[in-house]
Amino acid sequence: MRIAMVSEHAGPLAALGGVDAGGQNVHVAALSEALSALGHDVVVHTRRDDPGLPERVRTEQGYDVVHVPAGPAHPVPKDELLPHMGDFARFLEQQWQEERPDVVHAHFWMSGLASVLAARKVGVPVVQTYHALGTVKRRHQGADDTSPPQRIGIERMIGREADRIAATCADEVVELMRMGVRRSRISVVPCGVDPTRFRPEGPTLRRRLPHRVVSVGRLVPRKGFQDLITALRSLPDTELVIAGGPVDVESDPEARRLAAHAERLGVRNRLCLAGQVSRDAMPALLRSADAVACVPWYEPFGIVPLEAMACGVPVVASAVGGLIDTVVDGVTGVLVPPRDPSALARALHSLLADQARREACGLAGLDRVGVRYTWSRIAEDTERVYARVTAGRPVAVGGAR
Repeated sequence: MRIAMVSEHAGPLAALGGVDAGGQNVHVAALSEALSALGHDVVVHTRRDDPGLPERVRTEQGYDVVHVPAGPAHPVPKDELLPHMGDFARFLEQQWQEERPDVVHAHFWMSGLASVLAARKVGVPVVQTYHALGTVKRRHQGADDTSPPQRIGIERMIGREADRIAATCADEVVELMRMGVRRSRISVVPCGVDPTRFRPEGPTLRRRLPHRVVSVGRLVPRKGFQDLITALRSLPDTELVIAGGPVDVESDPEARRLAAHAERLGVRNRLCLAGQVSRDAMPALLRSADAVACVPWYEPFGIVPLEAMACGVPVVASAVGGLIDTVVDGVTGVLVPPRDPSALARALHSLLADQARREACGLAGLDRVGVRYTWSRIAEDTERVYARVTAGRPVAVGGAR
């Protein structure tokens, strides 16, 4: 089957940890690799954000990346990309007229807009994965939401026009139904993890104190890092490592804000702002933790808990979004209310004080990942979604062009 992935701002080759580079980049890259391994011909279309990038790149993982000329050839915040989606759609339409895919899989709402517009002319079915919904973002961020005002209306339109919606968690299904998308047109296909990269065995980074809590994510307020730092006051002999942001993390305004908060609370000497950590170095960092904390205000899915569980490390997570699906409370970790430093401190203190419980949670998490969340399993689930939207249409067999 010929599969066109569209991910306008989150390319699979981008360095992670930047403001607009995170779980979606990982998802697109890993799913494309896993589908290629199953014999499919996968092409990822992402916006050109550097004039030196070639138009098309063949990756070692077996899929192609096409850099789409839409807007200036330099980084642009994703919330400012909407005016360039017309050019993006026209490029896709031209490409697909010449090399028609069997199915288009759009990632994020702007990719969905470009894909629906282009596919309408070419007659190709579209599968949409939102990764995040404007209604949820507006609810939690209010006036701080920088999304274009048209976002929610466009997301509803995509929900009507796309042939199928691939939601990443049960909570998203409810949100989509509130938007008017029929349940019968939604499949749940979660994110995954690579168990060959993230596993219990392997190097482990040294720690300075008896206990270590690790948290990973983009340095934005909604990730809840300030709540973690506040909880650190109640966790003696514990260091907190926050990975994310630029390589030069001291230059980041949010990093400086977090450091100042830690200074006010008297825990700055137990906080490490690690900045950007490479994918190769991430497993050793996760393995060094007694617990991995993922405590955002809201979270469409969240890949880090899966990576921690694959490393055999228990997870303390906010009871929001996809984290409710992945983290089994009392089995693979602990779920806590979002934006509640006191509850977070109690959960971490209890877990850090009980090694046997941590080990049991770690083993249960490892088992859960192996059964449900490997990328090979996610690719098979995605194949079934593609089969539904291409039923009755002629498709390419395997990776044949």
